[in-house]
Amino acid sequence: MKKDAAALAGMLATMGVLHFAVPRPFDSIVPRSLPGRRRTWTYLSGAAELACAAAIAHPRTRRAGALAAAGLFVGVFPANVQMAVDSRDASPVRRAIAYGRLPFQVPLVLWARRVAR
Repeated sequence: MKKDAAALAGMLATMGVLHFAVPRPFDSIVPRSLPGRRRTWTYLSGAAELACAAAIAHPRTRRAGALAAAGLFVGVFPANVQMAVDSRDASPVRRAIAYGRLPFQVPLVLWARRVAR
C-alpha cells in the first residue's frame, strides 16, 4: 500500500475506533439540528470512517474509499463548526483547538483526493 494511502487509512481507522471506544467527545459536537440521538450520529460517523479506512487499504477499492473519505471530511465539517460555536466561552486553548480544526478539513479533503488518484 502506498505510504500516503496507508497513513490516511490508519488515521481514519484510529478515529473510527475512537468514535466507539470514547464516544462522548464526539457526541458533544454533533450539530443539534440533526434528528435523533447524538450517539447514533457518533456511531454512524465512526462506522463510515472505518468503512473508508478498509476501502482505502485495499487497492481495488482505494479510489472509491478515498473519494468517500473526501466526502466524509466535507460532511463532518458542520460538527467542527458546532465545536467552534460551543467553544465561545471555553478557555483560550480549547477555543484555539476548536477554531484550528476548521481549516484543517481542507488538507484532509485534498489528501483523500490525492490518494484517490
